[in-house]
Amino acid sequence: MGTEALARLAEERVDHRFKGLPPDADGLTVGELAAQRRNLFTGGFTTPVLALSAERLEHNLTLMETYAARHGLAFAPHGKTSMAPQLFHRQLEHGAWGITLAVPHQVRVAREFGIQRVFLANELVDPAALRWVAGQLATDPEFRFICYVDSVRGVELMDAALTGTTRPVDVVVELAAGEGARTGVRTEAECAAVADAVTATTTLRLVGVAGYEGEVPQPDPDRVRAWLRRLVALAFELDMAGHFSGCDEIVVSAGGSAWFDAVAEVFAEIPELSSTVLKLLRSGAYVSHDDGHYRRITPFTRIPQEGALEPAFRLWAQVVSRPSAEQAFANAGKRDAAYDLDLPFAQVVRRDGAERPATGVSVTALSDQHVWLRTTPEADVEVGDWIGLGLSHPCTSFDKWQLIPVTEADGTVVDYVRTFF
Repeated sequence: MGTEALARLAEERVDHRFKGLPPDADGLTVGELAAQRRNLFTGGFTTPVLALSAERLEHNLTLMETYAARHGLAFAPHGKTSMAPQLFHRQLEHGAWGITLAVPHQVRVAREFGIQRVFLANELVDPAALRWVAGQLATDPEFRFICYVDSVRGVELMDAALTGTTRPVDVVVELAAGEGARTGVRTEAECAAVADAVTATTTLRLVGVAGYEGEVPQPDPDRVRAWLRRLVALAFELDMAGHFSGCDEIVVSAGGSAWFDAVAEVFAEIPELSSTVLKLLRSGAYVSHDDGHYRRITPFTRIPQEGALEPAFRLWAQVVSRPSAEQAFANAGKRDAAYDLDLPFAQVVRRDGAERPATGVSVTALSDQHVWLRTTPEADVEVGDWIGLGLSHPCTSFDKWQLIPVTEADGTVVDYVRTFF
């Protein structure tokens, strides 16, 4: 199923649905257009157009594969970052255990493209979605699905929706990162009550514990490690209480994109439990990385000896107005660029095939379809120039583009990544 669905992506016709693609490519299949290996700058692409670096994408995939293996971690990268099945499969090819997702729609996309292991980092109490998951489990013995539980009430709702199903749904107790944090059980006593409620059902099977250390209030290395040790201790306590009896493996899962070094450190301390421990890391933003928020918070700044991620996105826009010496406008905006964490960053200017740093150019605002540029006297910017913008926040960069050209360093477009948001 997955291989056939991926192949069908190459058969999709290029047309008006896909921003930035060459107008003269209309009617070609995506595969035919990719085979032409057009150049992003001379091959008829229109601005704005988002490009994903082939070399940097491969570097990032390899780096996190190596990091997880070095630290004895299974890796289920968060697929909500890209919602791109082609990238899901690239991640699996680079050693990922499975794919993490957040909501039922995302799981349906993953299943359509043959993903066999899904970790749903969220509570699931929707009866229709639960029955669909149960159907997937019933018809595919190889499908592995795990999701959070964080309340007795949630367990009761899940149990009611799953009554009569043939295969129990695997769940992990979500431990909250602290008071005022996001979802999750606040105290260990409440965790035990939730675990008891799961054990009392026949529709659910408790297989471990999980949480998200990125929600630790006022996070610093000590606070994050302290919470992770609480998570490990919870796994030990639930195991000693017999909640994981019959499990082939016990899942202990955490890990966003800001503190995976702390996860690796603390998970190395997990004591021997009654079954093998699946130490499951879930970082997702690494696949494209960025030039802003994640560049600042990545753990690789603390552990440079382990490598460095590389920002793989660049949004190309064209200067369409130069009303004064201090101001210019380019033809991209909120419809095209992530702006929830930082504005885009002016990086390079292209004119007549030559590329140079965007010296003296900065982004001050975004309208729906315009980038506001401030230009100082040393800026060399003219109407018609292409300006390359770095972005902040991969998750809200991918979601604005349905088909993203993958380019080599010389601008040759070698592939197209399809997203499903």
